[in-house]
Formats: sequence, C-alpha cells, structure tokens
Amino acid sequence: MAYKKTTTTTHKIKIKKGDLVKVIAGNSKGVQGKVLQVLVDANRAVVEGANIIKKHTKPSAANPNGGIIEKEAAIHISNLAFIDPKTGAPTRVGRKVNEDGKIVRVAKKSGEEIK
Repeated sequence: MAYKKTTTTTHKIKIKKGDLVKVIAGNSKGVQGKVLQVLVDANRAVVEGANIIKKHTKPSAANPNGGIIEKEAAIHISNLAFIDPKTGAPTRVGRKVNEDGKIVRVAKKSGEEIK
C-alpha cells in the first residue's frame, strides 16, 4: 500500500543567528537572549539562557567526569519575539527594498533597518 507523502508548509523564518529575542511563551517566558542557532527544518531556535534542560552525559574526552550538564534546548519560533534595536521593545519583522535595491529586514514598530 502506497502512502501519500505529506508536505509541510514552509514559512520564511525572520529570526536569524545573532539576533536579540525575547521569549513570549513557555517556561522561559520573559527571558531575553541571543539566538545561538536556528533549526530551519523544525521551525525552532536555540536561545542563550532560555529553555535550560538537564542532560545526563557519559564520561568522554571533553567531559572526563560525565554527570549532569545544563544546556539550552530549542524553542519554537512562534514563541520568540524580535527585540527592536531602537526602542528595546518586542516587535515584528518585515522586509523592504532599500535604496540599493536589496531586500532588508525592518522592525515594524520603529521602521528601523535591522543590521
């Protein structure tokens, strides 16, 4: 029996590595941090200091004692809000064509171009 392959809709992820974001939902609500990694396929991002989990590790060359380490786990993109560089408030991200003809990211609240 052949199964129909389901396709997932892909959306433009407007948050990039290095952006300052605020967690707006979940256990880490209110935490601000820098995006360390964006997982495009899973629509998730790893944020510095947010969604901390405890991971049991075996002894290895990098960690000779092993034990329990704390690390950041991925958070869904919908639970993150970009921090406006001008005002410091959470904002949405838009796209606009600048004078040079390049598409740039823009903060919706202030209209400021995101570097």
